[in-house]
Amino acid sequence: RNICVFPLVSFLIGLSSQGEFLVEISGTTVTITCPLEDEGIQWDPSGRRGDTEERKFIIRDHDSTPANLSCSLGNKKHKLYLNARVCANCEELDALTVAGVITADLLITLGVLILVYYCSKGRKGRASTGGDSRPRGPKMQRPPPVPNPDYEPIRKGQREVYAGLESRGF
Repeated sequence: RNICVFPLVSFLIGLSSQGEFLVEISGTTVTITCPLEDEGIQWDPSGRRGDTEERKFIIRDHDSTPANLSCSLGNKKHKLYLNARVCANCEELDALTVAGVITADLLITLGVLILVYYCSKGRKGRASTGGDSRPRGPKMQRPPPVPNPDYEPIRKGQREVYAGLESRGF
């Protein structure tokens, strides 16, 4: 099952000089309401098949291709360019459901943050057991001094590397 977000905005408004078209999308059905309010409205679907009910033009099984539609009454004519995407397998979500999902997600995230904070708060004073396994306490000896990194002892098999060097006086 696919859940599409774009049907949340279930209407599009096409502006006209004297009114607004109302476009409602539900699955693959598109319902367009003409801004003219009198009876006897004529629809010009320009090749589209659809049913007319009073001020509404209903396109069933819309294939998401753009269309030019117009409704007229006498000498008044309103035109609409319809470019609506539809989805056959989409589940419609209303604004309340989306707000509930977002709120629940935020509350769960906040709960996890608080849980991690309180669980890690108790471990603050403890020493790490990963790196140092030597016992600590009053009987611990001082470690040997760190040798100077500028002077590295000559290892066996490396004498010939240093054999050509002569001592220099400064």
